[in-house]
Amino acid sequence: MLPAALTNQILRKICCWDATLPTPAANLAADEALLNACEAGGPEALRFWEPPAPFVVLGFSNHAAREANVENCRRDHIPILRRVSGGGAVLQGPGCLNYSLILRLDRHESFQTIPSSNSHIMARQRDAVAAVLGRPVAIEGTSDLCLGALKFSGNSQRRHRGALIFHGTFLLRFDLPAIARYLAMPSRQPHYRQERSHADFLTNVPAPASQLKSALRAAWEADEDLTDLPDYEKLVAEKYSRDEWNLKY
Repeated sequence: MLPAALTNQILRKICCWDATLPTPAANLAADEALLNACEAGGPEALRFWEPPAPFVVLGFSNHAAREANVENCRRDHIPILRRVSGGGAVLQGPGCLNYSLILRLDRHESFQTIPSSNSHIMARQRDAVAAVLGRPVAIEGTSDLCLGALKFSGNSQRRHRGALIFHGTFLLRFDLPAIARYLAMPSRQPHYRQERSHADFLTNVPAPASQLKSALRAAWEADEDLTDLPDYEKLVAEKYSRDEWNLKY
């Protein structure tokens, strides 16, 4: 039997925070701080950010030497960081729009398992993006969005006892050739990739960031701005700025 919060479907407001912080570490720390705050009873949120300079982000259990071209990153002063969610390594930078959804698990009955929450959230994301593009968008693999067979959005999640973060990227005006310089071929690939190179597998989406943000805000009814901002600085100092976390594998 489901808890009353699920059966009654009493929905709280999702607040929006559109803010890019000064450093890669701060941006990743802010996502985790939002999750921790929601777990402790704080607000649910939809966040947007777009990094001004490139850096590599590893998934929680990724090995840096296996997923990134570490020597090229060091030579070109490209930072390598790690996020709290799973999935593969990505190259961040200008033209890569990030979003983060921080939601309580009792918001919807589908959030009780990883597969069902993936399915529910990805369907809503797909429909919002398809409306902006005016063309079909496909869900492929575990949590990718594609135009035809070309991926433009990768997504992942991390769960606590009472809340989850579901976050991802949209390639808009990204320097796609740079990806092969800083990322290796992934050690784990979805079947539909079929061993294609980064250049043959990825594409930019022909849509302004402002339209995608508006569509996602509408899809999640994130009408109000977030005013209770998370304290992320401790996480920056103790975690995201340290090799012990970023390069632990």
